[in-house]
Amino acid sequence: MRAYLDHAATTPLRAEARDAWLAATETVGNASSIHGGGQDARRLLEESRERLAVVLDCDPVELVFTSGGTESVNLGLKGLWWSRPADRDTVVLPDGEHHATLDSVDWLRAHEHARVRPVALDAQARIDPARFAGACAAPGVALATALAANNEAGTINDARALADGASIAGVPLHLDAIAVLGHAPLSFRRWRADAASATGLVALSVSGHKVGAPVGIGALVVARSVTPAALLHGGGQQRGLRSGTQDVAGAAAFAVAAELAEAEREAEAERLGGLRRSLWRGIRSIVPAAELLGDPVDRLPGSVHVLFPDAAGDALLFLMDRAGVAVSTGSACQAGVPEPSHVVVAMGRGEAAARSVLRVTLGRTSTAADVEAFLAALPDAHARASGASARAAAR
Repeated sequence: MRAYLDHAATTPLRAEARDAWLAATETVGNASSIHGGGQDARRLLEESRERLAVVLDCDPVELVFTSGGTESVNLGLKGLWWSRPADRDTVVLPDGEHHATLDSVDWLRAHEHARVRPVALDAQARIDPARFAGACAAPGVALATALAANNEAGTINDARALADGASIAGVPLHLDAIAVLGHAPLSFRRWRADAASATGLVALSVSGHKVGAPVGIGALVVARSVTPAALLHGGGQQRGLRSGTQDVAGAAAFAVAAELAEAEREAEAERLGGLRRSLWRGIRSIVPAAELLGDPVDRLPGSVHVLFPDAAGDALLFLMDRAGVAVSTGSACQAGVPEPSHVVVAMGRGEAAARSVLRVTLGRTSTAADVEAFLAALPDAHARASGASARAAAR
């Protein structure tokens, strides 16, 4: 593989996070055990929780470790739903959300008879705060959810404005901040309008492997003021919200990776922004009809979401892969099956456009050589993919 440009799906494990994980495995004991080994594990676990809480700007007691972003989203949404007032039956759901959110809400609709109040995206994949607030203010809303940044288009939403809208409407809000951590400013405390309120922003999901921690560790920040229903029951760990033996080594690795990502964030944003602009200029010089989707300014620094109007995205993906360049057509959470981008459809671009996009995402290990490798492989891949699309259309 000459160039890995799919950092939104996962990013390489940091050496420091690996070392922290290995060091933590030398502490033998269950963090819930009373003996000395267990208490040593407990100290390491709580130190890791405190360090990650600093990065997320929340209280350590508000931070619940999970197995990853998908579990965090499920716990946030289902937990808030099951603890809602009995007379509320509606979820505010913006179009273009991640599949972890979409599928969780679909499950609530099928099994819990939840109603859904959609919120349309604009042409740049942004959630309009006024439209979101209006949806939250409708009768019967039990909870709302939103992406802090769109994981495909890269557009950064105004998280504080979304939280304010939910707070004014008296609705608890879950934010999926998985794409934001380490790439844009994130503050649970500042995004909340009232620290004592049970409405507004009360839950926030993050994932470790997106910032260089091992796969299998994530977190859900849960405000002190709310007690969502638990998905897992057992020993009552983590405020009773997530029972089970806690992953001390994973927590230690996640804390280190998140600290490093936050420390590097501003410098990396500038560096990746430069690479992104070079990549986009090169794409336009090779394929003048290509279009950059998402907000051109308020976007994740390494995100390049491109519409190739005359070529199928899955064909481009496979041809680029054969040339040694890893990219994607969208979220990696679709069981490995290429399908039209629901985000592009939500942006109003239609089914044909939704089948003609590539998501190219730069990260910590990306270099100018990776950009050059992509641009070197693109002419042949695009020519072959567009030719195949033309032949298919002629049939």
